[in-house]
Amino acid sequence: MKRSYIYLIAFWLVAFTTCKQAPPVTQSVDAWYKHLLIYNLDVKTFKDSDGDGEGDFNGLTKKLSYLQSLGVNTIWLAPFQPSPLQDDGYDVIDYTGIDPKLGGTAGFKKFMAAAKAKNIKVIMDIILNHTSNQHPWFKAAIRDTNSPKHNWYVWSSKKPRDWDKGIGFPGVEKEVWRYEPTARQYYFHRFYKFQPDLNYQNPAVVAEVERILSYWLSLGMDGFRLDAVPFTIDDPRQDAAKPRFDFNVLHQLSLFVKKLKPEALLLGEANVEPKENQKYFGENHNGLDMMFNFYANQYLFYGLATGNITSFKEALDKTKAKPGKAQWAWFLRNHDEIDLGRLSKGDLKEVYKKMAPVPSMQLYQRGIRRRLATMLNGDMKRLKMAYSLLYSLPGTPVIRSGEEIGMGDDLSLKERLAVRTPMQWDTSSNGGFTTGKPFRPVISYGEYGYKTVNVAVGWRNENSLLKFIQQIIKLRKAYPEIDNGEWLIIDEGNEHVLVLQYTDKRRTVIIAHNFSDEPKEVKLPHGQTLKIGGYGFKWLRLN
Repeated sequence: MKRSYIYLIAFWLVAFTTCKQAPPVTQSVDAWYKHLLIYNLDVKTFKDSDGDGEGDFNGLTKKLSYLQSLGVNTIWLAPFQPSPLQDDGYDVIDYTGIDPKLGGTAGFKKFMAAAKAKNIKVIMDIILNHTSNQHPWFKAAIRDTNSPKHNWYVWSSKKPRDWDKGIGFPGVEKEVWRYEPTARQYYFHRFYKFQPDLNYQNPAVVAEVERILSYWLSLGMDGFRLDAVPFTIDDPRQDAAKPRFDFNVLHQLSLFVKKLKPEALLLGEANVEPKENQKYFGENHNGLDMMFNFYANQYLFYGLATGNITSFKEALDKTKAKPGKAQWAWFLRNHDEIDLGRLSKGDLKEVYKKMAPVPSMQLYQRGIRRRLATMLNGDMKRLKMAYSLLYSLPGTPVIRSGEEIGMGDDLSLKERLAVRTPMQWDTSSNGGFTTGKPFRPVISYGEYGYKTVNVAVGWRNENSLLKFIQQIIKLRKAYPEIDNGEWLIIDEGNEHVLVLQYTDKRRTVIIAHNFSDEPKEVKLPHGQTLKIGGYGFKWLRLN
């Protein structure tokens, strides 16, 4: 018997043989995408194979065995298309191209074939809300206002009254309508001024996007992470802060993808109120398959910061209702800032005090630009509890590259780049990321420097975060009730402990997490008392 299996038996797989089996409940709709363990990475910061200082597809291909050994079955690729990199690749200039520095088409195809051979699925970021202002479409749009391409973007002949409302990056940008001197008109940009929004009220834009999606599906892509979905389908011309949303656009694109590849995954970035969820998930399979649960995630971070999870429990309940086919995606850290914009000012201040006390750690007047390890002050007990929680929540866990080893951040870098530093593989020069000069600094100083925090060190240490996450992924796979069963919160009145119950037709699972640094006792419905240490957790299968 392998040591890892013994480890699981000894610490987590606890059976209550005296408990009665819970009655059968209605099954939710099963789907392959409900069994994913998603690993998000940026090719250019993952692994360099040719010494030019930038990661590439060949480097990623060589590290597929690492991802497989970790337990990953799905890779989510950050943008890899040609770009001026003013927004780290989210400013695209060629939607069907592949950056030559990343290995071009040959490197991409080699990677895709290798991933398929290891039964690893691949989804990609697709940036539909905007293009770069260097995109040929936008250049054509400003050269001739009578050209068809002009109407591919959103324009106003006069400066709108709400020119400074609905800014996506407050504190960095000052407007959403910007004057373009060549076209002598104002163009709309929800995010950076160099990212003009596309006009989805123009059928030609929708048709072009369908062509783009079709192209990547033909190359074997298993799905897409749709960037900024609400701002892709909005029409800001009447009101930039409270725009009209055209869900017909989302439904059309969804049905188009499903017609070409029924099993393709559409994972949406949509930070919306619970009452809006149904519109984005859609009905009759005409919306998103999966969305990130940004709403509950904000209250989760309040719970991690304060130990009080009352509001997190409420958020879980508010986001429970969704179509049977739909799935939530959960993360503790992604490639952007941790968005806390829905918290009250007092609660936001409290999270800042505990997790981002210095203004340079904060971003966009609502978020945090730090890695989880630094937000939790490197406390391994809290980190392990947090990741146990991530893999126990009702939905699909998503982990950002570097989080599995407890990487830190570089606050000297601009905005969100602080959490987008190159992967740290070993103690060799530049953390084993490249033999050349890295295009972006590798963290080389302090307690999170690559000499201390790297994959090689993590593999050698049985108590490392890396080894723990490998084990918790195995544990998640051993509990299919989380994917297939119905869930509920067992509310025993403790504001520090979250107890989730999952029940399928055969079994019941109880998973408890203590957000406090003090031991707690909770009573289960069947009469047992569960003792949990400070920042502790238990996974229990009831027989």
